[in-house]
Amino acid sequence: MSKHSPDADVAFISALAELLNKNELTELSVKREYGEDDSLEVRVVKQANIVTTQVAAPAPVYAAAPAPASAPAAAAGNDDPAQHPGAVTSPMVGTCYLAAEPGATPFITIGATVAEGQTVLIIEAMKTMNHIPAPRAGTIKRILVEDGTAVEFGAPLLIIE
Repeated sequence: MSKHSPDADVAFISALAELLNKNELTELSVKREYGEDDSLEVRVVKQANIVTTQVAAPAPVYAAAPAPASAPAAAAGNDDPAQHPGAVTSPMVGTCYLAAEPGATPFITIGATVAEGQTVLIIEAMKTMNHIPAPRAGTIKRILVEDGTAVEFGAPLLIIE
């Protein structure tokens, strides 16, 4: 049984992401040994102002915070989808799936009408599939994530109007 704290792992991964940004690195790999059969292997990669992590099994999966957008990109006039009144945001960190299984019909498509409570996607967190319901009825205007991508808590997933 592991004696290290998952909260300590999250703090460690967040510190790695900050180190990556502060030193303008594009990739950082670290392996932490806790005991004979207990370790944490983290790879943090920065691509297009996004920081992602990969954690080797059997350690729990955590994702680091995304790198902040640069000032020129923000000044380009890109509207923040998270501020849209119809934005549906992620209630947790995990991997987002647009269909129940690979090759299946997606839960939603752009232009589709959804009812309140209807499953719009799934977020896998710690090997648990969490169905994300539509918070309100409406029409899907934008899908902001791709199938199988990592999402952060509060990240915009889609727009319902």
